[in-house]
Amino acid sequence: MAALAPSEVLTYNTVRLECRLRKGGTSTGTAFGFAYLQREQENVPVLVTNKHVVAGTEAGTFFLHLADDTGGPKRGSKAPVTLDRFESRWIPHPDPAIDLCIMPIAPIIHEAQAKGISPFFVPLEKSLIPSPAELTRLTALEDVVMIGYPIGI
Repeated sequence: MAALAPSEVLTYNTVRLECRLRKGGTSTGTAFGFAYLQREQENVPVLVTNKHVVAGTEAGTFFLHLADDTGGPKRGSKAPVTLDRFESRWIPHPDPAIDLCIMPIAPIIHEAQAKGISPFFVPLEKSLIPSPAELTRLTALEDVVMIGYPIGI
């Protein structure tokens, strides 16, 4: 597989969430893949989203990108993963003021592989999080790139 451009990494790292709400109706959101607890070649693959995205949901679907025969991305191909008890599958950040939660997805990836489905999962790594020293060098006019599904778009 050829190396991915940074824009491709972000594209294949992002997944769409479609949620069915307990009160009725639906909502959409975005999650991204992250290599949690990374140590050398091992990590816990998780999806990260905002707590408010999954709050009040009873079921949800996200779409795994698929791999081609070389292990690279199969452009435009996704497999839906629908889960009941959606809200309870997410682990909220322990600080209630931080609007983040994670869902470990290794079992989902392994189940897909057992069914002959080859997910293409590109998690971001901790090394991409700026250090406190790097944060002090940022200015008020930094570029921000957002990839995702805001308000269902």
